[in-house]
Amino acid sequence: MQHYNMNLTLKVWRQRSNKVKGHFESFQVKNISSEMSFLEMFDVLNEQLVAEGKDPIAFDHDCREGICGMCSMYINGRAHGPWTQNTTCQLHMREYKDGDTIVVEPWRAESFPVIRDLVVDRSAFDRIIGAGGYVSVNTGNAVDANSLPIEKQKADEAFAAASCIGCGACVAACPNASAMLFVSAKIAHLALLPQGEPERKNRAVNMIQQMDTEGFGSCTNIGACEAECPKGISLENIARLNREYVGAIFSGSNNG
Repeated sequence: MQHYNMNLTLKVWRQRSNKVKGHFESFQVKNISSEMSFLEMFDVLNEQLVAEGKDPIAFDHDCREGICGMCSMYINGRAHGPWTQNTTCQLHMREYKDGDTIVVEPWRAESFPVIRDLVVDRSAFDRIIGAGGYVSVNTGNAVDANSLPIEKQKADEAFAAASCIGCGACVAACPNASAMLFVSAKIAHLALLPQGEPERKNRAVNMIQQMDTEGFGSCTNIGACEAECPKGISLENIARLNREYVGAIFSGSNNG
């Protein structure tokens, strides 16, 4: 693959906190390598801003390996950018060409208030997990887990659901700002395994109630969440969540 450099115009959302109005600012970045990652390109821009005595752009990241879910940027109208099943940190600049303009925004959802610039507060997800996304049984060591017979189809489905990294792209992509794909993945992977059975009924009810309390929107089966999910979490998990919830309500959960 041929390496090349490019000059770009970046239109980046700047906002000091969720208490003040934000705005777009334009920046010019030069000699950006096609082999840089998107976040490396932002590092170059921030070095440039610091050298000019200006405030760097705040953005979230940690692993830069596509597994932590923190690099939440809305790039040219798509969560995590144009590549399918990809996080922002794994997006490379060879996607763009010399002279391009790139618009970068934070997640847009009332339940994800802006902390600063491109960083949003996703602690609503943590509170949903705290409401029921756990098991209280002693699962033992790895060798003990391997001794539990679980049919392969269920194990595969549970593993696929558990691959959700909680980035919030599903919420950002959904016109209703629904968190149903995230919640369904967390409920599904535990509902499919025997370790999740003790809290099964309460889990579905409590997590959905917390999701509603946090102000996320309703699911209307648009499918944008699955299309933009960097881990390809399936909409089938939402169907499973609905079955878990209805089953818990009609059988009578212990939720007070």
